[in-house]
Amino acid sequence: MQRLTSARSGPTDASACAPTRVLLVDDHALVREGVREILSAQGDIEVVGEAADSAEAVAQAVRHRPDVVLLDVELPGGEPAETVTRIRELSPDSQILVLSMYDGPQLLRRLIEAGIRGYMLKSVEGRELVSAVRSVSSGSDRLVLAVSRESLAQMQAPPDGGLSARERQILELVAQALSNGQISTRLAISEATVKRHLRNVFVKLGAVSRIDAVNKAVAASLINPRNNTAANGRRRTG
Repeated sequence: MQRLTSARSGPTDASACAPTRVLLVDDHALVREGVREILSAQGDIEVVGEAADSAEAVAQAVRHRPDVVLLDVELPGGEPAETVTRIRELSPDSQILVLSMYDGPQLLRRLIEAGIRGYMLKSVEGRELVSAVRSVSSGSDRLVLAVSRESLAQMQAPPDGGLSARERQILELVAQALSNGQISTRLAISEATVKRHLRNVFVKLGAVSRIDAVNKAVAASLINPRNNTAANGRRRTG
């Protein structure tokens, strides 16, 4: 897991300043209970509210104006980026720290664009979570990330994955289970040119096979998943 943090060790004198006020948002009560126990054990952090869905999260953020919203992205009632946007609109001083089981570069990119201050997997340790809460509430402009190396690398890659328009076009046809010969006929190019483009695709995506290239392109939203005939067929017959 890759961790990029701006975490501080905590206030030099917790009693000299108001505690960091946190809103917990997760649809699992047991998760909220565990996180609340971890945070409430800190002298400089106070849990001021809890919510179990998107609408309640927005309402509680407006009511409590917390310093930090600790947000799970898999919530009933709203798309994650929309929930983040609504909270930031209605409680602009609240910093949003995502705590999630999901490790996907596309969602991570959207949430960062929406204005979150950090994203952590639920596999982090309690001390890392506490440090992250303190960090995002400190006013620093730096992000706190605790995600997989692969997710971070994909997020930092160009939105097109470095693929040219022709390479994406060929990969779309590969996803439809067309052979190199069929692709060359469809695009009126030589089969050698198709192979050359596919070699470039493999290198750029770090793929080891046609199926692997298609799956990675779909995961990165480089091609349309409904055209993923080849991979779907392989899963059915395998």
